[in-house]
Amino acid sequence: MVSVKSRVGSGTRGALSGVAAMALSLVLVTGCTPQPEPVESQAPFATEEEAFAAAEETYRNYVDALNAVDLSDPETFEPVYEWTTGDLNASDREGLSQYHAAGAEVGGTSTPVMIEPVTVDPEAGHVDLAVCLDVSTVTVQDADGSSLVDPNRVPIQSLTVELVEDNESGTGLKLSAISGRQGEPTCG
Repeated sequence: MVSVKSRVGSGTRGALSGVAAMALSLVLVTGCTPQPEPVESQAPFATEEEAFAAAEETYRNYVDALNAVDLSDPETFEPVYEWTTGDLNASDREGLSQYHAAGAEVGGTSTPVMIEPVTVDPEAGHVDLAVCLDVSTVTVQDADGSSLVDPNRVPIQSLTVELVEDNESGTGLKLSAISGRQGEPTCG
């Protein structure tokens, strides 16, 4: 390493020391490097009630979109996909496409008879719902008219519905998973 003494003549050494001292005093006075102001991320929802209301609206919109599906017209699938994300979106796309390709027909409607919050995290934009969904009038038939509905299907399904924050959704949430649910609240 080359020292300042060997590179700089004795006449400029005092000037450099003065500049270094001034720079050091500026650093000590102002504090090293200015830190950027922390950016506060805004929570997707202000309250648990607001997050639950958005989740319930999102789920009801999804059920309405499913009830409007005409398996012979893939354009009617698009509103279903608008309310889902991730694996659920992929699963819905695959299932509806398979029914369409097989020439299946669907009839009846699903109706949510109970929607309750299980987990609501407004700051993270995550909500889990306990849902009782009446599917008793829903029929699905193959191209030959044979029923594709499991004969042991329970008329009121007990479900867990998971929703996550999504800025592209009109409610701020999209469904990410739907699974069977055990326990309280029951769907008697």
